[in-house]
Amino acid sequence: QVQLVESGGGLVQPGGSLRLSCAASGSILSINTMGWYRQAPGKQRELVAHSTRGGRINYVDSVKGRFTISRDTAKNTVYLQLSNLKPEDTAVYYCAQTSVTGTRDYTLYHSWGQGTQVTVSS
Repeated sequence: QVQLVESGGGLVQPGGSLRLSCAASGSILSINTMGWYRQAPGKQRELVAHSTRGGRINYVDSVKGRFTISRDTAKNTVYLQLSNLKPEDTAVYYCAQTSVTGTRDYTLYHSWGQGTQVTVSS
């Protein structure tokens, strides 16, 4: 099994930046795709970005040009750099992992972090 621990959320003003981290431990060799999801109150969970072991990256349209996902394989950690944040980015952000290549289907992700709150407000 893989365990995921997130950090880095917080309160930031519109236009500000944050970096989220997700450290993986356990059966890390089974990890293919790592993704960041978010869920705002009253809304469905949404895939923000994912990164495959082969280096393929995808973003939801609403964050393209503002968010950057990256992986440090030596540290078994995936990052999500959030820039030019908007109030509509407010949500709980979750990292997740799957052995499937590049899937957007959250039901196929095997492990989830505990979630970290990102609040964008003036």
